[in-house]
Amino acid sequence: MIQEKLELPGIERIRARFLDMLKDRQSAIAEHALIAWESDVLDEINGNLAGARTILHQIAGTAGSLGFKDLGVRARTCEVEIDAHLNGPDADLAICPATLIFVMDTFLQESEALIAANQQTVSA
Repeated sequence: MIQEKLELPGIERIRARFLDMLKDRQSAIAEHALIAWESDVLDEINGNLAGARTILHQIAGTAGSLGFKDLGVRARTCEVEIDAHLNGPDADLAICPATLIFVMDTFLQESEALIAANQQTVSA
């Protein structure tokens, strides 16, 4: 028996809305990352990392169910890395590890590529 991929009515509209919201979320994540990276104030660093983690958590929770599994996995990876820092031995130091900036930057690049690829699909 051949199984067809079942799609809910209106799923394309929901995907389009998710991708539109992703643009705003990218900006917010980048802003949180930049502030955390440039700051030397513990609460500001950790607060911005927590802010980025919250946004990444929202993306991770939604992306897979809309067919963007890889993006969801990448968001979850970032979330876990941030949690590891915030709950780890260096959480009380006023530092933002470069590894966190790297994983968030990778997420932002991949999400930008996903948005671009889907805009080309819609335009075609």
